[in-house]
Amino acid sequence: MLHPIAKAHEVVGQAGRTVPSPRTSASEASEAPAAADDPVLALSGAAVRVAGRTLWSGVDLHVRAGDFVAVLGPNGAGKSTMIKVLLGMLPVAGGEVRALGARPGQANHRIGYLPQRRSFDASLRIRGIDVVRLGLDGDRWGLPMPSFGARRRAARQRVDEVIELVGASAYAHRPIGHCSGGEQQRLLIAQALVRRPQLLLLDEPLDSLDLPNQSAITALISRICHEENVAVVMVAHDVNPILHHLDQVVYLAEGGAASGTPEAVITSPTLTKLYGTPVEVLRTSDGRLVVVGQPEAPAVHTDRHASGLRAGGDRAAG
Repeated sequence: MLHPIAKAHEVVGQAGRTVPSPRTSASEASEAPAAADDPVLALSGAAVRVAGRTLWSGVDLHVRAGDFVAVLGPNGAGKSTMIKVLLGMLPVAGGEVRALGARPGQANHRIGYLPQRRSFDASLRIRGIDVVRLGLDGDRWGLPMPSFGARRRAARQRVDEVIELVGASAYAHRPIGHCSGGEQQRLLIAQALVRRPQLLLLDEPLDSLDLPNQSAITALISRICHEENVAVVMVAHDVNPILHHLDQVVYLAEGGAASGTPEAVITSPTLTKLYGTPVEVLRTSDGRLVVVGQPEAPAVHTDRHASGLRAGGDRAAG
C-alpha cells in the first residue's frame, strides 16, 4: 500500500511527507515563530507515559539547525514514541518540549517525516518521481489541483532538485516497485525534503537495508543535514554504522535516558548504568567507537524489533 496517498489528517503511516499540522485553536495558532538563533528542538526534563508505564524520563536535548541526532535504545524503550511526541501526536507526562519554537504539533508544516519503512509491492507502477511529487500535494483531498505557468515550473524544478540531491535521478522514472530497497529509501527521503522542512524526523530509515545501503543512506542523510542546514532526528537500532556521523545521541532504556554528544554519552559507565547490565565501549585503531554488550530484554509493548545490542556477533547498542 502506498502510504503517501492518505487523507490529510492521517499523520501516522504517511511515508516521507511534510506532516500537516493538526487542528488548532486560534490562541495556539498565534504563537510566535522561532527566532533564527533558537533551537529547532528543545526538550527539558521531558517524560512520557503510555498505558500507565513510563517509557522514558529526564530527557534534556537542544537540537540546532544542521545537527544530526540519533535516538537509540532496545525494543520497547519508546524511540518511535519520541517521534510521535515531537509531532504532537502524544502528550508529555512531564517536562517541556518545543519544536521549531512552538508546542509540538503547531509547526508540523515545517517538519518532514519518514515513518517506519514499508515495502512497495513489485507490481506497483507509480513512478519514483510521482512518489516524490506527493510530498508537495499528496495531503490534499480529491483530485490534484491543476497548476500552470510559474507555479507548475517551480513544482517540477523542486521535485527535480531533491531527486538530484539524494542521487536518484537515474531511476526516478522507474516504477517504485521495481526499485531496490536503497533506491526506494532515497526517493522517500526526497519526498520528505521536497517542501524544504527545517526539521527531518526519520523513524528507522535503515531498517531492512543491507550494510552497504545502510552506510550509503546514513552518509546521504548526514550530507543533507549539514549542507542543507536541516536538523535531523533519526531513530535507529544499531549505533555502530552511524556513530561517526552524529552530533548528538539520545539513549533510552529502562524508563530513563542519557543524551549529549557521542563522546559524552557513549561510554561504558554511562551505558552500563542506563541498561543495568555491563556494556563495553571500545575504540578501534582508527579512533572510532564500537559498542558491545548484551542487555536484558525489556518488557515488550510498542516497538516491533528484537531488543539488545549488536556489534559483530553481538547486538550493538541502539
